[in-house]
Amino acid sequence: MTTADYDQASLPDLLPLYYRRLFPFSQYHRWLNYGGVTKNYFQNREFSFTLKDDIYVRYQSFSTQNELEKEMQKMNPYKIDIGAVYSHRPNQHNTVKSGSFQALEKELVFDIDMTDYDDVRSCCSGADICPKCWTLMTIAIRILDRALRDDFGFRHCLWVYSGRRGVHCWVCDEAARKLSVAARSAVAEYLSLVKGGDETVRKVVLSDPIHPFITESLTVVENYFSQYALLGQDILGSKEAVDKVLALLPEDVRKKLLQYFQTEKNPEKRWDTIRSMAQDKRMTAKKGHYFEMEIMLQYCYPRLDVNVSKGVNHLLKSPFSVHPKTGRISVPIDLRELDRFDPFEVPTISLICEELDQPKTEEEQDDNMENENKKEAGERRKMRDYKRTSLAKYVKLFDNFLEEMAHSRKGEVLKNSGECNLNP
Repeated sequence: MTTADYDQASLPDLLPLYYRRLFPFSQYHRWLNYGGVTKNYFQNREFSFTLKDDIYVRYQSFSTQNELEKEMQKMNPYKIDIGAVYSHRPNQHNTVKSGSFQALEKELVFDIDMTDYDDVRSCCSGADICPKCWTLMTIAIRILDRALRDDFGFRHCLWVYSGRRGVHCWVCDEAARKLSVAARSAVAEYLSLVKGGDETVRKVVLSDPIHPFITESLTVVENYFSQYALLGQDILGSKEAVDKVLALLPEDVRKKLLQYFQTEKNPEKRWDTIRSMAQDKRMTAKKGHYFEMEIMLQYCYPRLDVNVSKGVNHLLKSPFSVHPKTGRISVPIDLRELDRFDPFEVPTISLICEELDQPKTEEEQDDNMENENKKEAGERRKMRDYKRTSLAKYVKLFDNFLEEMAHSRKGEVLKNSGECNLNP
């Protein structure tokens, strides 16, 4: 893949091209329309646009894909957020009687941001990320995706790179979209283990019996812990880092380890000693003493922004939105290739616009001739445009996700019609 350096000043020139020739409007509408099963589902959805100079426009809504397309090509938003499906059209909310304009449904969403891990990563801080700390996002996706599917029975989880320093999850099952605020809160609380602010030293506290969900999560963390935490972040290397770990341990264990660490400098051997001391404690004590597990979870477990997940009317950045700071597109993540996902390889708007200028291949020119007289030539051209860029594989991934949802919906319809036939 060639690299096109992104310059933030070029965004006003690039966005019109992106929305005119590259944004996957057809797939986007197909996603949010959910097969057109519920009347006005797409029409009553809120979109929010952030325009140049941080002008924020809420309660946008559209009757058709064409209407959405025209408005986005006219406004060229720097950022797109998606909100709830409301009882009335959001763009008419001012005309609705007070109190009757209600958020009814929305995907169950999760937002994981690298800045929330600043107390446990030493390589970067703030908005900065690197391949070392990106492992935290990989762990988060593995833990949460497994729990959402196995523990809650959801099937349609769309994981999306935010474009800068985090990931989002959109759980699109009908059951998830219909969850109440209380139910969303319950799911978010179930998935939250790291609790407390800057002043809280011990943010993970385990007690008997260990819940199966925690055991499953620890299995994921263990696969990455040595490479990520012991080697990558060197959490048992410098005195400052060691002191942070020791602060999470019982006082008697801490004293013994301080003495042992005087002579043993190898981080992995230090960790093995912490583990064996925890196991010894569990054998002799009546309860608890899961401190090695607490350390692993405090350093690696996903840190959720619970408020994003709780609210039905909470806005979340849309897939295929452009991040104005990095220029990177907010693209779906292929979970089959999760360990190989590299946020720095995600295409920028400059790159994909530059790729459009590359000469067409012979095959593409033949395709052009074949379709130029057809009615759908405009739509076909748009489809071919993104296929000529690095965005293609991400749109294909999105397509596959939509196909799975459509197949599932069809199965539900057949199942329900079968039940109706059995119960006349």
